[in-house]
Amino acid sequence: MIEKKIFNDTETAFRLKTDLELNRALLLFNVMGIPSLIKPGILLTKFSLKARLPIQPLIKSTIFDQFCAGTSKDDCKPVIKEMHQVNLSSILDYSVEGKKTEEEFDAAFRVKKDLIKFAQEETEIPFAIFKPTALGSFEIWHKLSSHINLNEEEKVEWQKTKARVEDLCEEAYKLNVRLYADAEESWMQDAADDLMKEMMEKYNKDKALIFNTFQCYRWDRLDYLKALHKKANEKGFKIGAKIVRGAYMEKENKRAKKYGKKSPICENKKATDLNFNNVMTYCLDNIDDIAVFIGTHNEMSNYLALQAMEDQGIAKDDPRVWFSQLYGMSDQISYNLASKDYNTAKLVPFGPVKEVVPYLLRRAEENSSVEGQTNRELNLLQGEKKRRKLVLETN
Repeated sequence: MIEKKIFNDTETAFRLKTDLELNRALLLFNVMGIPSLIKPGILLTKFSLKARLPIQPLIKSTIFDQFCAGTSKDDCKPVIKEMHQVNLSSILDYSVEGKKTEEEFDAAFRVKKDLIKFAQEETEIPFAIFKPTALGSFEIWHKLSSHINLNEEEKVEWQKTKARVEDLCEEAYKLNVRLYADAEESWMQDAADDLMKEMMEKYNKDKALIFNTFQCYRWDRLDYLKALHKKANEKGFKIGAKIVRGAYMEKENKRAKKYGKKSPICENKKATDLNFNNVMTYCLDNIDDIAVFIGTHNEMSNYLALQAMEDQGIAKDDPRVWFSQLYGMSDQISYNLASKDYNTAKLVPFGPVKEVVPYLLRRAEENSSVEGQTNRELNLLQGEKKRRKLVLETN
């Protein structure tokens, strides 16, 4: 049986944090633990940036340094090397969002392609990633998902978008680098799912190199995965499944209510947890067909995965199973799993400070809304601070 206390080891969890970094994290999670401060803070930050007030240095030294590793990929190298020394891998995420022009999509494509090459060169980086709407218009993804006909100009744009995605997948295949597409809002996701299925069918004949993301707060994802598994068996390809709970719950429920539709989101957290665990278990039960990337900050889901691996005789370092958490969060999971020799990686965002602000604000908002997440982070950080103080006093 897997011991249910491994995530309480704060010495291992925060082994790379200086006292100053520990105190900064305590301050930030204390603030995020007060939801009434978050929305006014977000509005104030947006206003300040729009008014060109000099707040970027403050953002850089606080929330940016907590959740991002640098402004460029080279800037991230010291963090990547340091984490790898304790067996923790990194996945670089150029976290610039909300672009709309063909020039911006081409620029994002070039960055993503460069990161695939970077992942091939650096043993510390096991995956490359991209976001579908970083490579093409959200509106076109939405229209295709809603079966709305595109006009001639949109058809040309869509062909360019598809070409960017296929180019990335082909590059990943040539360089033997695992690549996954992030999931986004449900009303654009069907088109992304269809395209990623096409890419898996083309490039995953022998092993899973191309992965799609399944947001398990959507109640339909287990059925979708089972149907995809059936198609994969029929057509002879492997599935790459990155599974997460999801990142757009408030927006999804609000939109469903606005249009009088049934929400695509599970009815409550308990149902979401059950759905995530069922999807995860299905992947592990079919490990010969489905490589799984388990992206969760939920300790019980991680324990469940460890137990399932032990029960099925799946080796800790089986390349078909990876665990991951976001940089700056849930270090008690990442560092302790890495110390036990499980394949574990931090998703490491980077980018120019101003450009990454939308990601950072979403991070703050999500942390304040996830039940128990901020309190758990605070308790662990406070526990480590007390432990360090006790060590000093006894030496």
